[in-house]
Amino acid sequence: MLSPMAKIRALGVALALVSWLTQAQTTDYWGTRLPDQPTQFIFGYGSLIDTPSRNATAGKPVAAIPVRVSAAFGYVRSWSDRAPSGFTALGLRRPLEGERPMTINGVIYPVGDDMSAFDQREKGYVRVEVPRALIEAVSWQSLPAQGTVWVYVPQAAGKAPGEGLPLPDARFPLLESYIDIVIEGGLEYGPEFAREIIETTRDWSPYWLNDRRLARRPWVFDKQYATVDELLATTAPCFAQRTFSEDYAAASKAVEKQKDGMCRRQAHAR
Repeated sequence: MLSPMAKIRALGVALALVSWLTQAQTTDYWGTRLPDQPTQFIFGYGSLIDTPSRNATAGKPVAAIPVRVSAAFGYVRSWSDRAPSGFTALGLRRPLEGERPMTINGVIYPVGDDMSAFDQREKGYVRVEVPRALIEAVSWQSLPAQGTVWVYVPQAAGKAPGEGLPLPDARFPLLESYIDIVIEGGLEYGPEFAREIIETTRDWSPYWLNDRRLARRPWVFDKQYATVDELLATTAPCFAQRTFSEDYAAASKAVEKQKDGMCRRQAHAR
């Protein structure tokens, strides 16, 4: 019969043996990726850049990667999609005669196989695949190793995506509330990224309605309004013609009399 001390030694040896066997059977997980990784992605170049706006449609937090699409993709970001509620949103269009395609910065983010929520949000747009070779990451984050990237392009009735799209007018103006979402989304990645959005967007219009909540006191609801306005004032054509709601009708009539729809230079901007 073993003494108590011998029992303790035997128990120690047994525990050591079990530990050694456990370690010997442990798998080396180096290089193993998490299962069920997304294979479908969306490239957002407008309001989808903004995290709260994107998450509201997804119904959950969705991480994004800042990227740029090459001019070789063949499109121009422009104010060219008319929302049914009565404003002009950002879209992609084909270059006009004498115009070249441009680079387009934005974000890519993963979606599941069911993209119906974003399809419904982008009603009036169609999904077009973006070749992965035409996408570059612009931060420390790398592009996904695999998967398909889609972008929403407006489609006019009877036309190919991005062709024959209308410009803003008095009934479908630019809305500052929408522009704020886009630019504040860009500011998530820095002021230069936001400035690039403005610089690479065409068809800015003098039909520009300042519909911010408490537009004459915007700081009450939006702490970034001054940064947005500074970027727009120094970069966006037509900013000087942005008009408060109560002045919009008269301003629109003045623009219509010009017929050419070009932006006027004004000393003071609103």
